[in-house]
Amino acid sequence: MSVSIATSEAPVPATVQRDLCLGSKSRMPEFSLAGKVVCVSGAARGLGLTQAEALLEAGAKVYALDRLEEPSPEFWELQKRAVEELGTEIHYRRIDVRDTELLNNAIEAIANTEGRMDGLVAAAGIQQETPALEYSAKDANTMFEVNVTGVFMTAQAVAKQMIRFGNGGSIALIASMSGTVANRGLICPAYNASKAAVIQLARNLASEWGQFNIRVNTISPGYIVTAMVEKLFEQYPERRDEWPKQNMLGRLSTPNEYRGATIFLLSDASSFMTGSDLRMDGGHAAW
Repeated sequence: MSVSIATSEAPVPATVQRDLCLGSKSRMPEFSLAGKVVCVSGAARGLGLTQAEALLEAGAKVYALDRLEEPSPEFWELQKRAVEELGTEIHYRRIDVRDTELLNNAIEAIANTEGRMDGLVAAAGIQQETPALEYSAKDANTMFEVNVTGVFMTAQAVAKQMIRFGNGGSIALIASMSGTVANRGLICPAYNASKAAVIQLARNLASEWGQFNIRVNTISPGYIVTAMVEKLFEQYPERRDEWPKQNMLGRLSTPNEYRGATIFLLSDASSFMTGSDLRMDGGHAAW
């Protein structure tokens, strides 16, 4: 019985050559977002703004969406840097994701202005730490309205424009490791349920919109040290010591550590990835 063994001399299909960007004069061109238009919800500050900065550095034009009347001072610094150093632009639109009519009109207006719509990072969300027995229906509904329905409607508004222009696109929804596990010592039943819903929502959107060449994935961060978390540590100082012990790396993350994941998911570097959850939690949920 003879056995055929493939060697390096075997011909390489042309399609593979294109996929590998052979002959390209650029370095890792599949990570470039040059010429792309991307919306980022919850981008007035914090993780959303950090994601927006990464998108700008990759070449995208970014529209930051947030409910704050004015973004943080860091936003204006980034806007200046985008023009002067990066050769692109970032604009701010005040939008509450619960206002579906305003949301759709704003996204459509952006698409009309730019003549395209290529991506979304849905980072808008709220948190509330309350025991389940004390949670009110009003607070629970507010949590789901922002973290689930708001994310859903934002993705829908962007997808409609992607379909209208026929170029497809990529959507990244910010979930959480809390959508996979219940955080020990952190009592957030509604928040955790909302993030689990975001992960499942992404799978369903991916299954429906794949036919339009729209990819939908989630990023599930672990604990991130933000200004909000620093204030939480002032109230619960023991968490500063306990939380790092709950993951395999023995430390907490920073917003900057999620920049690469965003570029990966929004760019052609992940062109065959959809319906997936990219969990980045330092091994927290892998014990």
